[in-house]
Order: sequence, then structure tokens, then C-alpha cells
Amino acid sequence: MTEPGWLPCSDRSLERGDPLPGTAGFGERWLLVEVESAWGAHAFFASALDTSVSRALVTRAEAAGIRPLAIRRTRLRAEERRSQSSWRWALVDCRPERASIRWGRVDRVEELLEIPLDGSAGVLSDRPIYAVCTHARHDQCCAVRGRPVVEALAAAHPDETWECSHLGGDRFAATMIVFPHGLLYGRVPAAEAEAVVAAYADGRVAREYLRGRTALSTVAQAAEEFAREHTGDDAIEAFRVVSEHAHPHGWTVELDHGGERLVVEVGETLSEPLLSTCGATIPRRVREFELRSLEESVAS
Repeated sequence: MTEPGWLPCSDRSLERGDPLPGTAGFGERWLLVEVESAWGAHAFFASALDTSVSRALVTRAEAAGIRPLAIRRTRLRAEERRSQSSWRWALVDCRPERASIRWGRVDRVEELLEIPLDGSAGVLSDRPIYAVCTHARHDQCCAVRGRPVVEALAAAHPDETWECSHLGGDRFAATMIVFPHGLLYGRVPAAEAEAVVAAYADGRVAREYLRGRTALSTVAQAAEEFAREHTGDDAIEAFRVVSEHAHPHGWTVELDHGGERLVVEVGETLSEPLLSTCGATIPRRVREFELRSLEESVAS
């Protein structure tokens, strides 16, 4: 039973106005695996996947620097979720200038362990993936806020839309990621989900909800948003990270913007102690980024 006055973590985050930029967990490459079953607290270890296979699969992917993510179609009935006879998978590369999705399928779950992780397997696809976190057993906010978003997108884009497991940042639910560019969004209302994917189709980001591009460090994500605010440029590929240097007062991030060099000084602050998930019981400070300065110069 919850205490009187208790609020879900996403409500508390919205009330505080926790900043979104620079909160996308790092992931240059992802392995998506279709797991059409109920998911426990960990979608790979508490689902239809054989535990020995799932542990070997996650270990193998993470050792290769690849983030595993469980996906499933929305609107499936319980009996359909229990009848999975093959396993679709997708290997996604989110790195700038390498963004790609390759799809494959195996008939036996054990064959997931044989998928080449070097990008040589699967069929190259030019269709995006819209993955919305609905991982209720991880955090209730993911389901409460995520399910209306995935329903809205699935109605308009049934082939591109998937439910997915935990993306990180429960307090920013509803969270969704757009592949292959790895654009992670937060606090997406169901009524605005179509606007987010429409912007993507037009080669733009929806800045209001953007947490960052997962192929970049969180510092570079924040620097890129400061640059977008400064220039008004919302094109997905508007900026290229030239360098990122830490120093005693923060970071210096150099960005190329169409031949113009932007030097962004990023600082770090700590929030007031907060409960970052619905299940958290000990308030902790989280880091937040702030713009210290931004200078323009012609790239040499």
C-alpha cells in the first residue's frame, strides 16, 4: 500500500522539472530480440527465454559492447504470447554515418547464440523502429505512461512499432527510442507520439522530448542540445562531435556545424536528493548538466 500523498516517479520528476538533455544511457549498438511473453523484472531472465540461453546471450552481447533489448508486438492476446515458435532479432548500429538495422529470424532459441554480432548477418532494412518502454514489472510508470504511446503509434505504424523492455530513466516515462539513429525520448504524451515520428521522418529531432542520442556520451548529448538551442537547428545530423575533453571545471565539447566550429563548455551540478524510480526508498542526488559558455569559430 502506498503512503498518502505518494506520487509515481514520473509525476515527481515532472513536478520538479528534471532536465531531459544528457540522460540517454550510452549504446552505440543494440541487439533487439523478440520475446513474446510476459516479462518479469528483467525481460531476458524472467520471460519465455530459457534462462541459460538468456544469460549467455546477454553476456555475449554486452561483452561485444552491444545493449540487449527485448521487444514484442502490442495488442497480442495471452494465448498468442505463449505460442511463439520462432525468434526475430535485429542488430542496430546507431553510430553517426553508420546508422543501420539488420533483421533476422531463428527457429530455435539456442540459435540466438550463433548470431554474428559484426553486422554481417541479417537483412538490411530501410524501415525505422519505434520502440516504447512498457516494462511494467521494472517500473509501473513505464506501463502507465508507455502503453498509451505504443497504442497510438501501433495504430498508425503497426509494422514499425514495438513494445520494449527497460530503456533507463523510469522517471522520464513515457520513454521511447527511434532506431537506427538511437534517439531516446522522454515524457512523450500519447497525443504527441505521432509528431515525434513525423519529425524523424523529416530528418529532425523533437527537441521538447529528446533526452539524447545513445551513440554519444551524456556530456556530448547535453552539449548538442545546448548547440541546438543556440542555433535553432533541429536536423538529426546537424552536429558532429569533433572532440570532448574533461577538465577540473567540467568539459569542453567541440562540435562541427556545417563547417562552423562550436566550442561548448559544459558544467555539472547535482540535484536535490530524489527518488528516481517508483521502487526507490533512499533519495539520492543525480547529476545534471548546465551550459557554461558557447563560442563560435570557423572550422580549420
